[in-house]
Amino acid sequence: MKKIVLYPNKVLTTPTKKVTHIDDEIIDLLDDMYQVIKAKDAIGLAANQVGVSKSVIVIELDEETGLFEMINPEIIASSGKSIDVEGCLSFPDVYGTVERYEEVTVRYVDREGYEMEVDATGYLARAFQHEMEHLRGELFTDSIIETIEPDNLVAYMEEHGYD
Repeated sequence: MKKIVLYPNKVLTTPTKKVTHIDDEIIDLLDDMYQVIKAKDAIGLAANQVGVSKSVIVIELDEETGLFEMINPEIIASSGKSIDVEGCLSFPDVYGTVERYEEVTVRYVDREGYEMEVDATGYLARAFQHEMEHLRGELFTDSIIETIEPDNLVAYMEEHGYD
């Protein structure tokens, strides 16, 4: 299983390269990335977070929404704004509130090579934006409005009505 790259590794702040064709290497990358999010009990992961500078993300918010394997994802529509709590595998024990679009439409290529579009709202939309930000070499820490100390995270979440 691939290891998580931690900040300040330069791969995290360098824009990734578009995938030009889907081969066994990309399929293996998708599979490896899924294993990482399952092992880390995470929601999503960008390829550069495991040291691979490719425009690839995997996201699985929950069983209901299912697994999204996105190659060369791009936001083609967005609306609304919301502020919510985020964390990141590349920044252990760093949490904070970040403003993002409430709704997005994302176009991407799946592992079979088909162009897909998905409309997302709420936390799924947030996850797509967070991971796609990684692909551009941008970091959620640059957008934090309010930092939340790890020891206060549970209390903060309860106080603000999170499940």
